[in-house]
Amino acid sequence: MPSKMHVGWSDNLHPDVSFNFQLNRWTCYGGPRWYEDVRPLIPTLTNYDIWKSTFLQLGDKALADGRPFHAALHMRAAEFFLTVDDPRKEPTRRRLLPLLRAESGVPESARKWVMYQGAKLPAWHLEPDRPKGNLVLFGGFDSYIEEFFPFLSQMRDDGWNIVAFEGPGQGTPLEESKTVITPDWAGPTKAVLDAFGLDDVTLIGISLGGCLVVRAAAGETRVRRVICWDILPDFYGAMTNQLPPPLRALADDKDNPDSQNKLDAMVAEAQAKVPIMDWLMKQAFHVLGCRSPHEVFLRVRDFHTRDASPLIRQDVLLMAGTQDHYVPLAQAFDQGRMLTAARSITTRIFTRDEYAQMHCHLGNFPLAIDLIESWVEERQRPLAAVG
Repeated sequence: MPSKMHVGWSDNLHPDVSFNFQLNRWTCYGGPRWYEDVRPLIPTLTNYDIWKSTFLQLGDKALADGRPFHAALHMRAAEFFLTVDDPRKEPTRRRLLPLLRAESGVPESARKWVMYQGAKLPAWHLEPDRPKGNLVLFGGFDSYIEEFFPFLSQMRDDGWNIVAFEGPGQGTPLEESKTVITPDWAGPTKAVLDAFGLDDVTLIGISLGGCLVVRAAAGETRVRRVICWDILPDFYGAMTNQLPPPLRALADDKDNPDSQNKLDAMVAEAQAKVPIMDWLMKQAFHVLGCRSPHEVFLRVRDFHTRDASPLIRQDVLLMAGTQDHYVPLAQAFDQGRMLTAARSITTRIFTRDEYAQMHCHLGNFPLAIDLIESWVEERQRPLAAVG
């Protein structure tokens, strides 16, 4: 596995915005060698079926060539677009996750199963020799916690005691315990903190986790510092931000059955014509436990921080990118204004010049990690005011 994350971002890897993002995403982990596997084939990646079969083949080849880390990244690139009704999804998932663990130096013994409402939540403990503090971290809407192991293992080596977990509707609990994601993140977070006996914690949420982390930290006195590794105070607003105005108007008209029926019909028509819309809806049904588009738009309204933000009394770090194509930059300032009782608020806006302008700053993970580590070190002191 490469010893450090690759730094860089290109707008021109692929004309499809979604494909371009994913190519940059996995290059940031695998570096130039991973990208060299893909580069000659990019002109052939003209649709989602070709994308999936190509990356599955690349995964097999990299594994045969003795490059298991790159193989896992290729498999994940394919698996990301495999819907739950595709028989290749589960076998691919079961192949790639152990590879990511092994290549990041995280043994199976580092995992503890935490029971929560009948589901088994995997929590991974990465222990340094001389811990500087406790970082508890989770992802968002459709990540696997193992994706973050390459930089979490680096943070462990930097001296941080790390617990990384998946909650309901994420990763293994989604696929194996058949849970769906919930905005009530305080419960699973409490279960994990209890299981590890943790106190004086920095709680970090990535992507949609930037919403969930605020909801989890409200009223939890063991959490002393809160990091939104990409803010997301209004999931509905982010999800509908780029919808065509007619669709957005129907989604907004949530109490009108006729509007909701029209919304379902329009989305179904779009799914038949636009592959990314078909994938988005199928993935949303799977993660949220919904059966129709209008249910999705109703459900995501529950993922916000309006009620939790005024209860936050901790130090807070808000991280956002100037060109995040998922979350409007204005939401960073919205989130800051809602934190009326926070001990301190630090807002960091990442830019194109830093290769970190995109969602979760994936073009420059080292910069994001350096910020997090220095920010936590500066603020690790008793927080008498909490509680």
